[in-house]
Amino acid sequence: MASFPSTSLEAVAQQLPVRHQLVSPASTMRLGARSLPAITCLAALPVTRRSIHSLSRGSLLLLKISGVSFTKPVVSRRQSSIRAAGTENQFKTTVELDMLIDTLRETEYEKLPQLVAENVLGFNTDFWLRLAARADLATSPDDQKDFEVLASNIMNIVELIVKKTQEKIETSTDILKSILVPLIESDDGEIRWPPRNVESIAKMREEVERREQGGYLDESFLSEVSAQLRQAREDKDKPGLVAILQKVLQLYASTVLSKRSYAVKGDKVDQAEQLLEKLIAADEEDWNELLRAGLVFGGGSVEPEEFCKVVDKRVERTLMRTESGSYQQRLLVEYVREILTRAELVVEAFQNAKL
Repeated sequence: MASFPSTSLEAVAQQLPVRHQLVSPASTMRLGARSLPAITCLAALPVTRRSIHSLSRGSLLLLKISGVSFTKPVVSRRQSSIRAAGTENQFKTTVELDMLIDTLRETEYEKLPQLVAENVLGFNTDFWLRLAARADLATSPDDQKDFEVLASNIMNIVELIVKKTQEKIETSTDILKSILVPLIESDDGEIRWPPRNVESIAKMREEVERREQGGYLDESFLSEVSAQLRQAREDKDKPGLVAILQKVLQLYASTVLSKRSYAVKGDKVDQAEQLLEKLIAADEEDWNELLRAGLVFGGGSVEPEEFCKVVDKRVERTLMRTESGSYQQRLLVEYVREILTRAELVVEAFQNAKL
C-alpha cells in the first residue's frame, strides 16, 4: 500500500493554521475486506441520531435512524416540499463530494498532501460515507484498489495533520507569557519594565519572530493581547502593563512588515523606502535618531514629502494584502502610521528650531 515520505507530510502539516484543528479518527467502516476511515472534524455536525447499520460489498449504505418509524407516513404538501428541498440539497452535496473524490484520485502522488491540507475540513463523516459508497460501487478490481489506496493515503495525511496541530496548540496567554520571559529579572518571577538588561527587548523580538514563523501569532493571539491592552488602559493604574503589551504588538508588526522589501528597484535604491524599512525593523525608541539621520533636516537625503508618499504606499499595500477588518490589518496599519506621526513631529521640531 502506498505511503508518503514523512518529510512531505511534515511540511504540509506545518502549513496548517492552528485554528484548523481536527478530532482524531473516530471510527473505521468495514467495506468487505477493506477498511475506510470515518473522520469527524470540528467543522462537521456530529452524527447524533444516525448509526451505521451495515455496509457490505455490492450494496449501498443502510443507515439505521434511531427512533424513526419506517412505516409509510401520511405526507402533506408542505412536508413534500420540505423533503424535495432536502433531496435537492443532498444531491448537491453528493455532487460536490464526488468532485472532491475525483480530484483526489487524479492528483499526482507528490501533490496529494498539499491538496489534502487545503481541503482538510472537508474530510468529515459525509465524505467518508460517500467514499465508501463509491468504493462499494466500483466495477473493477483496479478501481476498488484505487479507492483503498486513496483512503489509506488521506488517512495517513490527516492523522499527521491532527498530530502536528495538537502539538502546536497553546493558549494565547501561554504564548504571551513565553514572549515576556526575558523581562523576568528577579527570582520572584516579577516582570520589570522598563527592563534593566539591554538584551531583554532583543530576546523578546527573537521569541516573537520564532512564534510568528511557527504560525502561533494568529488572530486569536492578537485579539487576546489587544483585549488585555484595552483593559489595562481602562484601569489607568497599570502604565507598565500598557507599555509591555504595546511593545509586544509593536514587535509583531515590525516582524511581519519586515518580511517585504520595496527599497531596491532594479539596480537603484529608493532612499525613502530604505529609510522606512529601517524604521519598521527598529525598536520604537530608536525612531527619532533614525529620522534625524535620514531626513534632509538632519543631513540625510530623504525629503519629508517623499517619505510621506512611501508611508502612504506602504499603508495601501498593507490594506490590500491583509484581511479587511482583521486585528492584523489594524495593527500593521497603525504601526506604519505611527512612524509617519513620529516623522512629522521630528520635522516640526527641526522647523521650530530654525525660528
